[in-house]
Amino acid sequence: MILASLDDDKAENIVTLDLAGKAMFCDRMVIATGLADRQISAMAQHLGEKLKEAGLGRVQVEGAGGSDWVLIDAGDIVVHLFKPDARTLYALEKMWGQDLDEPA
Repeated sequence: MILASLDDDKAENIVTLDLAGKAMFCDRMVIATGLADRQISAMAQHLGEKLKEAGLGRVQVEGAGGSDWVLIDAGDIVVHLFKPDARTLYALEKMWGQDLDEPA
C-alpha cells in the first residue's frame, strides 16, 4: 500500500530497505524523492490518510509543513520523503543499506 501510494503521487527513486534485526526503531524503511514541497506534502498527507484507513491509528508525520525532508513513522515501517538535494546530503541508503552487513 505504501509503495502504491507513493507511485500514484509520482514519487521518484523509491527504495525499500529491510532493517529487521538491524535497527530497533523499525523493520522496514522506505525512501522516496519528490521534486517540490507541494508534492512531498501531498505524498505525506495521502500516505498518512491511507495508513489510518488501513487501521494504523498512530501515524506520526514530521516536517510536512514545507521542508526538504518529511518523516512518516508508521510503527514497524518508517517512510522518508526527500527533495533530491536533501536525499543526497543525508544518504540514508548508504547508512542503512547493504553495506551495513559488511565487516569494516
